[in-house]
Amino acid sequence: MTDTSIPRADESLDEEGVAPTAAEDDDTEAEETEEGPREKKAAGESELFRQSEIAADYVEGLLDILDYDGDIDELVSGGRPVVEVVGGRLQNLVGQRGATLEALQELARLAVFRQTGSPSRLLLDVGGYRANRRKELAAVAKNAVEKVKEYGEPVRLEPMSAFERKCVHDVVNAMSGVESESEGVEPNRRIVVRPAD
Repeated sequence: MTDTSIPRADESLDEEGVAPTAAEDDDTEAEETEEGPREKKAAGESELFRQSEIAADYVEGLLDILDYDGDIDELVSGGRPVVEVVGGRLQNLVGQRGATLEALQELARLAVFRQTGSPSRLLLDVGGYRANRRKELAAVAKNAVEKVKEYGEPVRLEPMSAFERKCVHDVVNAMSGVESESEGVEPNRRIVVRPAD
């Protein structure tokens, strides 16, 4: 029987309204004592690294089943667990516009959830796809900002995944005179960039 009570670790965890994990809650409470923050922070970091190790083991098993070769690195970056897979012949794991990668990330998050009992903000990257896509999206965001500043009208971007929207929001929020928000429903959720009030 399938357990339907498993919470989805979906795009809302990648958006700007990220709910803090238990480890992040511990970090904020730990600031009361001088030694507390270091101990709590180390514990939070080690828990995040454990999540990346669990996900890396899951991905490694998947690569073995598929008979794909790839080097797997597990790390913690930006306060979240990260698993990077590098090697040749991995494009099938990315899929069209990263759709397969998003599905694999969801499966890896569920593998972490099954072992830890708590949702994960794990980020999975294959073949440097996310790093390259982040650069492309920065250019798209800057272009949208230029249009908004030039014409004073809102610009609606194409539908994007949660990861892609977060990348665009980060770029837009770093610029003055403009703001961005997401609208619509998955899979057609998109960003609107408009002049700041």
